[in-house]
Amino acid sequence: MTESVSSRATLRTALAGFLMLAGMAGAIAQAALPTPPVRTAPPNSPFRADPPPPPSRPAATPSHAPKPPEPPPPSLDRINAYFNGLRGFQADFVQIAPDGRNYSGVLYLLRPGRMRFEYHPPAQLEIVADGRSVAIRDRKLRTQDLYYIGQTPLKFLLAQKIDVARDSTVTDLKRAGDEVQLLLEDRSTIGGTSRIRVVFDGQTYALKEWTVTDPQGFDTRVMLSNLDTNANPDRSLFVIDEQKLINPN
Repeated sequence: MTESVSSRATLRTALAGFLMLAGMAGAIAQAALPTPPVRTAPPNSPFRADPPPPPSRPAATPSHAPKPPEPPPPSLDRINAYFNGLRGFQADFVQIAPDGRNYSGVLYLLRPGRMRFEYHPPAQLEIVADGRSVAIRDRKLRTQDLYYIGQTPLKFLLAQKIDVARDSTVTDLKRAGDEVQLLLEDRSTIGGTSRIRVVFDGQTYALKEWTVTDPQGFDTRVMLSNLDTNANPDRSLFVIDEQKLINPN
């Protein structure tokens, strides 16, 4: 019984997560160099000073080198345009759960409203959104929990017309190295306010990953790879049968 309760808690956490990443060596080398020999003049020979070293050319200052152009500041308009330009995609994902365990699988998206997280074995989990509801299926426990899309952070990916500032509260938008990071708060999720950190490629604004901090403060991170925005997933992937009992494998 304890294992079943723990597994069901993990499912709910997974739902929130998916919805919505010399000097010392130089000193030692310098100390190991041999001491140069002392130059001595032969007896009774006139002293001659060593010739002065040739004048060195002044090094070019960095101010003369052209500076690379500064990237433009991140833009909510670019983010909204990226999301609204997506009809569907397919990507591999890795999920890092709050307890540190890793899960992997394939993510399918068909806008508006449809999404499917299909886990690789040995995981028995599936998360399916059909445009109205979200189902969390566990084949091992033979359970299927249903939620409305509006109760989950999924809506920031699935709306008919996406406007992240309208659907959530934007708390920060910034560049961090080669990435753009968007920080959101969503007060309508299950259990209270969730915080969402979404990471995009700094040049193309392609979606790279997101982290959801649930109302209890637990983080679930989802990282995408092999993103194919030309994919057109079949609609049969997004069907929820609310009456069907899940058969174990």
